[in-house]
Amino acid sequence: MSVVAPLRAFGRADLALAGGKGANLGELVRAGFMVPDGFVVTTDAYAVIARSVDLRAAERLAADDGAAIRAEFEAVTIPEDLAEAIADGYARLGGGPVAVRSSATAEDLPGAAFAGQQDTYLHVVGDAAVIDAVRRCWGSLWTDRAIAYRRRRGIDPAEIRLAVVVQGMIEAETAGVMFTANPVTGDRGQIVIDASSGLGEAVVSGLVTPDRYLLDPGGTVRVWTPGRREVVIRGAAGGGVTREAGDPTKVERLPAELLRDLARLGTAVARHFGRPQDIEWASADGRVWLLQARPMTALPPPPVRLSRAQRRVGAILLEYLPYRPYPIDTTTWLPHGPAGLMATAAAHFGIRIAFEGLLPEEDGVVHRMIPPAPRPTFGSLWAPFRIASLARRHDPGRWTEDPRFTEFLRQVRDLADEDLATLPWPQLIRVPRRALDLVRPVIDLRIDYLPRTGLAFLRLLLALTLLRRTALLGELIRGTPTRTADANRALQALAHQVQLNPQLKDAVDALDAGRLRKFADFDANFTAFLAEYGHRETATPLLVTPPTQGESPDTVLGLIKVLGTEPLPAAEPAGQVMAELVDHPLLRGRKNRARFAGWVDGARAGLAFREDSHFYFTKPLPILRRSLLEIGGRLCAVGVLEEPQEVFHLRLEELEGIRDPVGLAAADRERLRASAHARAAKRAELAGVRLIDPSLIFPPRDRGDALVAGTPASAGTITGPVTIVREPAEFAKLTSGDVLVCPYTNPSWTPLFQRAAAVVVDSGGSASHAAIVAREYGIPAIMGTGDGTGVLTDGQIVTVDGNTGRVTPGSS
Repeated sequence: MSVVAPLRAFGRADLALAGGKGANLGELVRAGFMVPDGFVVTTDAYAVIARSVDLRAAERLAADDGAAIRAEFEAVTIPEDLAEAIADGYARLGGGPVAVRSSATAEDLPGAAFAGQQDTYLHVVGDAAVIDAVRRCWGSLWTDRAIAYRRRRGIDPAEIRLAVVVQGMIEAETAGVMFTANPVTGDRGQIVIDASSGLGEAVVSGLVTPDRYLLDPGGTVRVWTPGRREVVIRGAAGGGVTREAGDPTKVERLPAELLRDLARLGTAVARHFGRPQDIEWASADGRVWLLQARPMTALPPPPVRLSRAQRRVGAILLEYLPYRPYPIDTTTWLPHGPAGLMATAAAHFGIRIAFEGLLPEEDGVVHRMIPPAPRPTFGSLWAPFRIASLARRHDPGRWTEDPRFTEFLRQVRDLADEDLATLPWPQLIRVPRRALDLVRPVIDLRIDYLPRTGLAFLRLLLALTLLRRTALLGELIRGTPTRTADANRALQALAHQVQLNPQLKDAVDALDAGRLRKFADFDANFTAFLAEYGHRETATPLLVTPPTQGESPDTVLGLIKVLGTEPLPAAEPAGQVMAELVDHPLLRGRKNRARFAGWVDGARAGLAFREDSHFYFTKPLPILRRSLLEIGGRLCAVGVLEEPQEVFHLRLEELEGIRDPVGLAAADRERLRASAHARAAKRAELAGVRLIDPSLIFPPRDRGDALVAGTPASAGTITGPVTIVREPAEFAKLTSGDVLVCPYTNPSWTPLFQRAAAVVVDSGGSASHAAIVAREYGIPAIMGTGDGTGVLTDGQIVTVDGNTGRVTPGSS
């Protein structure tokens, strides 16, 4: 292959030589699409020039000195044979106006479009102008915006090259962009076209408000929004382009036949490449030309219709999956942790929850969530008998005496005590599976002890219904001794120390764990807290990739800061509530009072089991996480990864397939490195794409005058300022009396409820953790708003009505 070759010489497999744009256009020429004739100045030509400007000097690449590199490209002398080859290619196109466009080896790919990052020059005329435009395209690989984009995408500047595509210019009457799927909703059955007069550059660069057409695959217009045609770009006679003021009053729809042609073109291109496409097109003299096609990036998953059962499961999962899982999540803790527990426990009682299709992947990365629909099996016929049998035999109040639990704790301690850094690779690579195997006994314990827990709650709720006192359920179980309550008391003790020492308070308010060493007593207590409770999750119990509290001491300091602002209000003891119930006519007899008290104790024991079994269930989580990071560190040492955390982009079976990192073949190292980089790029592409549209799980409600609305979860009405807490790192934002608005919660968020006046959560339902804790603390709560964090703003005064599930404007 020469340094200059016609477009038809390339196909989609020639990325390394023709760059993304050149490879895609060559593929389309070969497939018979209407593409302007042209040629490619290959990446080999760029390599020749790059050597002449000493591009590969290590210090230059390390500093990303783009300005200096561009200056050298602009001043470089192109070798005579290369200049002649470019001029010959231009002559074969007729010597008229051409478009000169950059085509990098990392652009127009499924995970990175690089849209607009390198330069394009339109209506270029003459040999010297074409050669100069090629030179400037090479230099544009080193603009500040291109360097920043590559850095965000994790692309090594030493590995990228640039080809240049030169094509005959189409003097477009109308031009624009076409998406073969709806870029907003993800609907693959819709085509979106942006169009305006003149060259498409006005649309692509955002200089105009284009006409927008929403079509079905047949080209029928479903929605049309006229643009304003602020400017029209056309080719100038001597080269270059002119910008003319458009006529905003001139409203013209594209002809129906042209729209049908565009729809056919888009559908055919998407079918050829096997995925939705972002297409640039031009219309001239009654013909439609294809100027560019690349995979659509950051495309939301296609909308799905969910059953009521799927929405209920989705409400739970949306709360527990605040982040997109990594490949290591989907092959370790996700199937074996709490989600796996849910599926195993449900199956034991005859309910099948098919988690296999929960998180479909695209290019090795989870791209959407489809909640499963629980389905009864024949085993459900025996479920009542199993539940009754287990409830008789297993008392949640005595579950910690079970030999399986004590053996579980022993095995966790033994594995946690192993020095992972000193383990040889064959032993280290087995640690993740050993950590996952530890959770099985806890799954069995949950299966055995939850039946009486559920029956105890049901019995107490029925009794309170009979007494017409269901609102007292939260008061009766408040203060139940749990490990979560122990952690909260330990945090309160730490917060009390902070209140007594202004200098310590300054250090805690700064969230600076390093300064705590100056305060020996507090530092010792803080260290002891992390040792006892640091295995708990910060974000979600379903994933291994977010850090635990022990790895994120700043998160814990944020909680202490919140609790240390002022003394906590005294809570009404459950005994006082019981005393009020004694006066009820149905509880005046001694036996009735004793029986009811026993039911309350049973429900409290069930609550303690539910909380504490989760607390212990996550004990293996930090062990698993540490082992994975140790594996990642060793792969860094042999050049497979650059950072230990990059191991999260690999799957457990891929890691287990490595017999010895030190002796890993070069091809295997490159394969693993390429997989990690590609998945990281895909993940970055999807950063702004939700796993699922919350409105599919929480259908829009008739809000009336409400700002947001959701499921009433804890009664009461309160007015206060909004504080949005999106993640644990923002815990310290909350102050006493604020309305806590958040996308999700988990047990580690519980201390915030001691300060919040009310809670409004995007996800979850009335049985979710946030709802239960809110009822225990007696604060209003609304769950499943879907968009509370998007509608409400920090400091906004609102009234939260936990009785109706509505948030309305408040007055200060």
